[in-house]
Amino acid sequence: MVKHIVTFKLSGSDKERLEVATRFKYALLQLPDVIDVLRSIEVGINQNPSESWDVVLTAVVDNMDQVEIYAKHPAHVAAAAILGKNKEARACVDYEC
Repeated sequence: MVKHIVTFKLSGSDKERLEVATRFKYALLQLPDVIDVLRSIEVGINQNPSESWDVVLTAVVDNMDQVEIYAKHPAHVAAAAILGKNKEARACVDYEC
């Protein structure tokens, strides 16, 4: 099993970042219903005002090949597009567990 953990830093006002993060979260939470290789996904929006990263997701798939299938799936690509011009930075870790 592989955990795919990604965090995003967004740009814009607090209100704008929260709006984008919320739309992104709910789009991602729909993905297990349409992407067969996706075992689960958890998405969190940062509640700590002293931290600068806005959103984190943990997706679980069976193997590293499936990370690529998930990433290229049209539903995932559409969800990622929600971040658009507000995506300032992205960090990712994939590991077997």
